[in-house]
Amino acid sequence: MVMKSMVSLTWTAVFTVFYVQIWIQKNSDGRWSDAALDKIYVFLKSGLVFIVPEVLALILFILPWVRNFIENTDFILFDMLTWWFHSRLYVGRGLREGLVDNIKYTLFWITILLSKFSFSYFLQIKPLVAPTKALLSLRLSRYNWHEFFSNTNRMAVVLIWTPVVLMYLVDIQLWYTLLALNQASELASAPDRWVWFRISTSEYRRCAVIEAYCSIRYVLLYIIHERSEERGIVTRFFEEIDKLVETGKFTTEYKCQALPNIHAKLITLVDILMSPKQDMRKLVDVLQTLYELMVKELPRCKKPVGQLMQQALAPRNPATTEEGLLFVNKVRFPKPDDAFFHRQLRRLKTILSSRDSMRNVPKNIEAWRRIAFFSNSVFMNIPRAPQVEKMMAFSVLTPYYDEDVLYKKESLRNPNDDGISTLFYLQKIYEDEWENLMERMRGDGMENDDEIFTTRSRDLRVWASYRGQTLSRTVRGMMYYYRALKILAYLDTASEMEMQQGSMGLWGSRNLHQSRAVNEFGAVMMKFTYVVACQIYGTQKRKGESQAEDIANLMKNNEALRVAYVDEVHLGRGEVEYYSVLVKYNQQLKQEEEIYRIKLPGPMKLGEGKPENQNHAIIFTRGDALQTIDMNQDHSFEEALKMRNLLEEFKINHGIRKPTILGVRENIFTGSVSSLAWFMSTQEMSFVTLGQRVLANPLKVRMHYGHPDVFDRLWFLTRGGVSKASKVINISEDIFAGFNCTLRGGNVTHHEYIQVGKGRDVGLNQISMFEAKVSSGNGEQVLSRDVYRLGHRLDFFRMMSFFYTTVGFYYNTMIMILMVYTFLWGRLYLALSGVEGAALDNTRYNRAFGAVLNQQFVVQIGVFTALPMIVENSIEHGFLSAVWDYLTMQLQLASIFFTFSMGTRSHYFGRTILHGGAKYRATGRGFVVEHKSFAENYRLYARSHFVKGIELGVILIVYASNTPLAISRFIYIILNLSSWFLVVSWIMGPFVFNPSGFDWLKTVYDFNDFVKWLFYGGGSLAKADVSWETWWYEEQDHLRATGLWGKLLEIILDLRFFFFQYGVVYHLNIAEGKTGIGVYLISWVFMIAAVAVYIVMAYAQDKYAANEHIRYRKVQVVVTFAVVFVTLMLLNFTALTVLDLFSSVLAFIPTGWGIISIAQVLRPFLESSIVWDSVVSLARIYDLLIGMCVLAPLAFLSWMPGFQAMQTRILFNEAFSRGLQISRILTGKKINPES
Repeated sequence: MVMKSMVSLTWTAVFTVFYVQIWIQKNSDGRWSDAALDKIYVFLKSGLVFIVPEVLALILFILPWVRNFIENTDFILFDMLTWWFHSRLYVGRGLREGLVDNIKYTLFWITILLSKFSFSYFLQIKPLVAPTKALLSLRLSRYNWHEFFSNTNRMAVVLIWTPVVLMYLVDIQLWYTLLALNQASELASAPDRWVWFRISTSEYRRCAVIEAYCSIRYVLLYIIHERSEERGIVTRFFEEIDKLVETGKFTTEYKCQALPNIHAKLITLVDILMSPKQDMRKLVDVLQTLYELMVKELPRCKKPVGQLMQQALAPRNPATTEEGLLFVNKVRFPKPDDAFFHRQLRRLKTILSSRDSMRNVPKNIEAWRRIAFFSNSVFMNIPRAPQVEKMMAFSVLTPYYDEDVLYKKESLRNPNDDGISTLFYLQKIYEDEWENLMERMRGDGMENDDEIFTTRSRDLRVWASYRGQTLSRTVRGMMYYYRALKILAYLDTASEMEMQQGSMGLWGSRNLHQSRAVNEFGAVMMKFTYVVACQIYGTQKRKGESQAEDIANLMKNNEALRVAYVDEVHLGRGEVEYYSVLVKYNQQLKQEEEIYRIKLPGPMKLGEGKPENQNHAIIFTRGDALQTIDMNQDHSFEEALKMRNLLEEFKINHGIRKPTILGVRENIFTGSVSSLAWFMSTQEMSFVTLGQRVLANPLKVRMHYGHPDVFDRLWFLTRGGVSKASKVINISEDIFAGFNCTLRGGNVTHHEYIQVGKGRDVGLNQISMFEAKVSSGNGEQVLSRDVYRLGHRLDFFRMMSFFYTTVGFYYNTMIMILMVYTFLWGRLYLALSGVEGAALDNTRYNRAFGAVLNQQFVVQIGVFTALPMIVENSIEHGFLSAVWDYLTMQLQLASIFFTFSMGTRSHYFGRTILHGGAKYRATGRGFVVEHKSFAENYRLYARSHFVKGIELGVILIVYASNTPLAISRFIYIILNLSSWFLVVSWIMGPFVFNPSGFDWLKTVYDFNDFVKWLFYGGGSLAKADVSWETWWYEEQDHLRATGLWGKLLEIILDLRFFFFQYGVVYHLNIAEGKTGIGVYLISWVFMIAAVAVYIVMAYAQDKYAANEHIRYRKVQVVVTFAVVFVTLMLLNFTALTVLDLFSSVLAFIPTGWGIISIAQVLRPFLESSIVWDSVVSLARIYDLLIGMCVLAPLAFLSWMPGFQAMQTRILFNEAFSRGLQISRILTGKKINPES
């Protein structure tokens, strides 16, 4: 860094000297003499020397292997020649990819940048040039306020351009998304080479296509008489197709859209030939139909009959009678004893019709999805699987703390305040699966259905736990690896006779153990181990907690399961020793057995809990590969069968390197729980499938975004492990494994032929806390050295990919919100200053200003956040299905959810950037069927959404009352519609998606609970959910941890609240049109007087309200009389009007909030003074006002009939479709779980 700084200063001095010499020589000669030109040549030569390193860097960019060699070597000559980019650090060297990958992601970003720059110039920048010049030339004789920036409109131009500039910075995210989705899609009218390339990506598909084509030709030529004209026509058809395929012009000459019709008729033909009843008429009819399709429907350009005759594609003598028609008396049925032909016919039927029949589709949607994915995945490009004995050994690691292992019977059956039990909820969501459970229990000897709650209660607990996000579900899913490997090991060694004899009992573990117990068991145990890091299992055992018993049962029922935990041994006198312990269940001794015990130097948890839990247990894993699995994941048997194939990817070069992390596709299994869960799963889909596919190829920047990726275990153990656990900075520990992998020369790939289930949060509060954690984690990533090094060591285009797919997404979300803020503040400035009115009144500038308004509207709708989702769903499910899903989501108010989530991400990301202090937020993984109180929602969303939503609402109201645009005008409505939608989304979002959110009685109870919480008198030692004061202080923790710059920026941002007072007071009638600075200064007299009145009232309440109530009432009367008297005097003797009083509220209340916000920043200086108590008291009143502003529309909607039923329908639409009786929530009836 020092050398780079010195070289930069040196070049600055050199260029300055040479440049000055040019002008000295020119001025001394009085003209551009030869000597002056020589000085110019010297300057240009120095510039040429200056760009030599850049040219060399460009050459090395084109030749990445040379750059990698130079960076990885420590030869001193290369150090000297490449000092400007060569690093002495081990990490970050040799990160360049191969030439092919280099070209792919370079072209990808060149396409994006060209599209972006073209769009920005023609639709953003160019339309604003003329209006900007017009506004700058516009002269106002008089502004509506005291103008500090002279008589120009420069500030107005800055405010108009600011949101456009922000949009210019943000819209590249949109272009990236669109192009990334386009990369993942298939083109319907692709050229032959591309179609054949897509077919050939799967060897099975390529062989199936070739075999089907050859079999169809063989069958047709077999059934048509040899010397007939029809046989010659068919032969000519196939010759023409062969020729077009060879020349690559098949899709040019033929319409691929006609192929499904031909496909259907071919299946009909095969069915007729296979039918025992030989119906010659049907055979002729289907052949004639096929001929018509080939002649009329398939070609892009229809050929006349004469041309078809000339090309031998039509009979030379058209028939005049029925017997002379094509194929009549010219075809035959195959002989019944022709075994070869019938075998080929059956195989062709399988190839043509091996698709699901609707009659055979499982009733259960999840079963249908699993079968469909597995069937499709076996035709993907999958490495060949070795035998179990030769496969790579691997382990699975799951961190666990104290979450649910098995649901307790009481927690399942006990109804909540709404009368809904978890069991009833599950019965209605998974109604068919509940029926299957009861059928199995009856088949197992259960005589009475009530036994499911008594003697069969454990089966009930297991069934419910397998449909939640519990440890037992995760263990069940991961142990499918064990079952799959046992069966595969059996199939590897069993003879055909043994397979036939043992096929009926293959799925039973007893039969398998009896037949080949030693070999299969030994082979599987050598290849697979499952370790669950139950951090406090030892403590749970000592306390006799139910989780410990459930974990012990899991070990008892799963012989490949191992449990790692930290054991604390108390030696007395305060000394404690810590051990990492690994245990298993010994099937022979019928007890828990300790395998390893490793002494630790101290407490295990020094950093973040989850990564520390993984780090202490990773030493107990075995094998070459390690799959990390979260506690809210699941797996399936059919997917576990493909693990051998996946592990073979470690042996294949992907680019210039072998993989060190194998990315695996996720399936969100919680999408059917509620509409929110569906929104969340849809949002995840574009990232965990198509997004990660593009990140891996062509962009080569896929990281580790969470489980279930598979690590090269030995590679990572020698490079710091799979988790970084430093406090705060590594709160999003998953992605740092990807950072570490990339910086140390690893390679991350993505594979979609195998998937693992993943649970997501299903309630709005859970989702918000999760997004708050992830957003804060991304804020910490910006401050980390890993991102700094990646930004410096990756080439430009790969760095762009990395930025826009990690922290850039959250950065752009924050900029989008800032764009809305700057847009609205700019509108407010134009209205209050008078620039907007002058421009609209002046005919010369009216059209120019209209262009500005249209441009601002483009800024508002320019994000088009729904478009990527539609494109992604189109690829996965088809366009019509995607549009239908999108419309359904809009009817379920998905836009409110996504807008609300955008506010969550921007708030926590921005706050972390400014102040740091990210923290882990436990979201919980239960089912959300319980109403959340208003006080709880207020604590969670007051600062992130409610305050900001009310601020934007006040801006819109002030703008509406001062803009020269008529409120009824279409331009005003369009201009502010999206802004009002954002305000409504941020204020009403938590209640729209809150069960029983519009129930009138619950709203009344919530109001009483909110007031009780707000005025709790127990002091600041109470918990935040009990005391407002405790919560208020906790909300300021980030300000206490921030530095000087963070506090300074916070104060600068808070100054915006004072603008309301400055802009509004000049429009009051009492100002009488004066624009001097004195009007604003006098307004502060009223502000100070209002604060003084409040302080007097608060002081009197604290001193006299309890013991001297009469005196307190006297103070109230005096102060009230004084305020009323002053108000009446102003109304009678000045130009003050009643409307001015309402306008003053919009002016002075934001000022008070700005004072409180700045006082919170200055808390270290004010807390010990007498002012602080007044600040706390005033802040309490402001929270009461904010709560009332939020509660007012909620109370109105709760009072109105029908909204509660509609809200419940919207929230639980998916559950309704499966029979969930939410109507019982409305009536408040207690539900009998046994019914």
